[in-house]
Amino acid sequence: MGAPWRGTPGWALVERASAAADRDLEHLLLHADADELKATRAAQVATFLTSLVAHEELRAARPDLEVRVVAGHSLGEVTALVVAGVLSPPDGLHLVVERGEAMQAAADERPGTMAAVLGLEDGDVDRVLAGADGAWPANHNAPAHVVVSGTPDGVARAGEALKAAGARRVLPLPVGGAFHTPLMEPARARLDKALRTVAWCDPITEVLSAVTAAPYERDWPDLLSRQLTAPVRWRQTVEALDGVDTVVEVGPGGVLTGLVKRIRPDLRAVSVASPDDLSGL
Repeated sequence: MGAPWRGTPGWALVERASAAADRDLEHLLLHADADELKATRAAQVATFLTSLVAHEELRAARPDLEVRVVAGHSLGEVTALVVAGVLSPPDGLHLVVERGEAMQAAADERPGTMAAVLGLEDGDVDRVLAGADGAWPANHNAPAHVVVSGTPDGVARAGEALKAAGARRVLPLPVGGAFHTPLMEPARARLDKALRTVAWCDPITEVLSAVTAAPYERDWPDLLSRQLTAPVRWRQTVEALDGVDTVVEVGPGGVLTGLVKRIRPDLRAVSVASPDDLSGL
């Protein structure tokens, strides 16, 4: 995911981050395969760093952009806090490393998985899972697009129940844990400790929390901790965007751009996943 950005001025962030973390993070961005990146401790750092490099290049290419609000989907919320000036890049990296390690340990202790449910609305999924054992709604991504998370058996049972309730498709996701469920509760202690070690600054732009789908009100540590076990309310977060005409997804892939187009067709949505995408702005 980092290959398109190698050689750009922003790539220096990766070199500094590797030195700070005492890890070869460049390897994760250039050479890691799908099996290696399935481990959340690797995927989180790789995604965070690629997003910061992309943002560095975006701001250099378009310093005139008026940024009204930032938000992130799960891990992306840490990136958003760095972009908003709440966290420094080194403190953001520290939190991402600790978050990834904590979630990896929880996933190793209680293996889990996730699946995308297409064709049912949030309330329908909530009703089906209300009596389920080992499965919970984890991501409210877009209309008729919800991700469920839990134990492998729990998600399999939930998938059958959801299809019986009218789901068009239930698609397994290649992830290494039951993220955004009570199974991640053991990860909160380590993350909470890390959250007490970083410096929190006043934001230079508004930040929306996907836990509440509302602006942060200086409750950064609490919401980042709660995020580990709470559903990502991405659909509601995008619906809450106010005073903007364009949403720019910064980082690898374009999944969120597609979701924004489904949630708010009134907004222009563009992805900056490579230097070539900058010309589209």
